[in-house]
Amino acid sequence: MKCIYNGKLLIDGKFINNKVIVFDETICKIIDVSELDNEIFECKIDAKGKFVVPGFIDVHIHGYKGHDTMDGDIDGLRTISKLLPENGVTSFLPTTMTMDVPTIRKALGTIKTIIEDESYGAEVLGTHLEGPFINKDYKGAQSEEYVIEPTGSVIEGYEDIVKIITIAPEVNGALDFIEKYTKENGIKFSMGHSGADYNEAISGVEKGICSCTHFFNAMTGLHHRNPGVVGAGMNSDVRCELIADTIHVNPALFSLIARIKGMDKILLITDAIMGAGLCDGEYYLGGQKVYLKDGKCVLSDGTIAGSSLKLNKAIYNFTKHTEYNFEKVIELATINPAKYIGVDNKKGTLDIGKDADITIIDDKLEIYYTLGKGKTLYEK
Repeated sequence: MKCIYNGKLLIDGKFINNKVIVFDETICKIIDVSELDNEIFECKIDAKGKFVVPGFIDVHIHGYKGHDTMDGDIDGLRTISKLLPENGVTSFLPTTMTMDVPTIRKALGTIKTIIEDESYGAEVLGTHLEGPFINKDYKGAQSEEYVIEPTGSVIEGYEDIVKIITIAPEVNGALDFIEKYTKENGIKFSMGHSGADYNEAISGVEKGICSCTHFFNAMTGLHHRNPGVVGAGMNSDVRCELIADTIHVNPALFSLIARIKGMDKILLITDAIMGAGLCDGEYYLGGQKVYLKDGKCVLSDGTIAGSSLKLNKAIYNFTKHTEYNFEKVIELATINPAKYIGVDNKKGTLDIGKDADITIIDDKLEIYYTLGKGKTLYEK
């Protein structure tokens, strides 16, 4: 067994001192520091007074450091998984884009292959299918050329790995599609890239939609006579993805969203592209050229195209711009996404019996150590 000592452990929403977390692939027990010398460990990690928290979970990320999910390249996806732990991420959903169906299915096949291989870094828990079942008028950085009506042929054979589908509830056939795959496969549906009015959005919720994709972005906004998708998101029980890079959403709204939705309904995501973690320059997203400058990613026409955000920075930004302590904000990237995609029995907290997905951080959210299922994935 291994242990982490001399750290502040996040247990039941609070940091506690003088405790030692003991683990192998899973968390075995938490003991008092006075018991440390009574046991023999193959590895003892000194947290040096820093904070010991659950590993972060990113349910919406396209790429990182030169690699993209849509490349459909197994080595590229392995590289993403090996590098993400430097941001405290221990599991994620590689996210697809609106492209031609063969390219999407190739990406799904690559994701399915890597799920069966546990010799990499951050764990691939499945995939988030962002498009192609969207509204062309709200395509954002998605490719209009490949937008299609919902059809099961896109995901046939991959239903077991598709955890989330972003969909526009107003498009032809969407409501029946949502209802079918919610009931038969337990897939989570998120409304996004949508021009739905309030009633259309609520109809989607009634059929099974349970979240909003990158809330506020690429959807009908809040108007007092047409509340739109944003209004439906605020006035229903759905979760809301939030890109807390201070570019996609003004940070003045972070607290407002939290007060309206409740902290348990917010999912911090990155929506990161292959340029994330790299310097300013030209990159690609869904086959389209993206320009990264000063942290902002845009298409040639100025349309925002994903982000260069890191998940630990998202937690830091949300904490900085709200009244919430970062031990509470951490839940937005740990237990909240774990509950959302149904893996909270294994991930999201430092409870005994859960996977030993653990990150050691400081109060600036800098990452010092990351473990996935007890294995060292990153050490500063």
